[in-house]
Amino acid sequence: MTLTDQATPAREGEELPARRVEAFLKENIPGLSGELEILQFPSGHSNLTYLLKMGDTEMVLRRPPFGRKAATAHDMGREYRILSALKPVFPYCPRPLAYTEDEAVLGAPFYVMERLKGIILRKDLPPELGFTPERTRALCEELVDLHAKLHNLDYEAIGLSDFGKPEGYVERQILGWSKRYRQALTPDAPPSEGVMGWLAANIPAGPARARVIHGDYKFDNVILDPENPLKIIGVLDWEMATIGDPLMDLGSSLAYWVEAGDGEEAEAMRMMPTNAPGMMTREEILTLYAEKTGLPVRPFTFYLVFGMFRLMGIAQQIYYRYFHGQTKDKRFGMFVFAVHILEKQAMELIREAG
Repeated sequence: MTLTDQATPAREGEELPARRVEAFLKENIPGLSGELEILQFPSGHSNLTYLLKMGDTEMVLRRPPFGRKAATAHDMGREYRILSALKPVFPYCPRPLAYTEDEAVLGAPFYVMERLKGIILRKDLPPELGFTPERTRALCEELVDLHAKLHNLDYEAIGLSDFGKPEGYVERQILGWSKRYRQALTPDAPPSEGVMGWLAANIPAGPARARVIHGDYKFDNVILDPENPLKIIGVLDWEMATIGDPLMDLGSSLAYWVEAGDGEEAEAMRMMPTNAPGMMTREEILTLYAEKTGLPVRPFTFYLVFGMFRLMGIAQQIYYRYFHGQTKDKRFGMFVFAVHILEKQAMELIREAG
């Protein structure tokens, strides 16, 4: 059994035009030779990710999904720019190689980056890794430490002062995700007006906090060193990265964090091994994160409810494409059930907060 992600032939309807891609690569990336082979990584839920092989060189191509997309989502240019700015100071980023807005190649903007090979954790810890509770906790601490390192960067010093608008960021996120959620509603999804109304009415007061934020930081977006699985060597999927409130980023991460004792419904949605013996709890993560960043993190309910609602929005947008036949990926047919469970969890947190 291999512990690294394996690419497979592209899904029906998501194939790439090989000749045009090959011509683009040879024109824009020096030193390539050989015939192009294109495979697809099957595990992504948003932007489509392909493995490109030419001779001994392996690269990764990212493009937006087919079908209806949110107007501000899947911005390949933004993703390419932040990778270019971060790589010199945050070496966990893949190296960006080429980008184009010319839709004559694929019918959409796209970019190409280096391939980082390593282990990506999915739902459960592979037995082959032999993780004890102590090793599992050490990996969890590594995950939090790297998140803190990202949030501690000086974004102005690396040329990203105009990459986002920190002032009003939180309010724009609530308004934006609420709009996208309503636009992606299907008849079998919950309206969720209670969650959206509570978030809009409870935006924390105080000065804007501005840091580089990833937008979707979690176990299956980091790559572990095959020689030392306790070490993270890469961070993937920067499509939602911006300059904004780091606690919104942390809330988005912890919305995925299903820990032991969260109950059957939460367990049914779990996508990562966050309930394994030795994993930190959400409260322990908050404490460690606060120590490493110096940021006050409590009370945290608003940020966790936002994270859950944002996750609802992501799942519902993907489900919308499946519901309307814009993708044939059968995994997406179950996403509406996750939306219902997340709404229930968010409303429970709201009630507990009074």
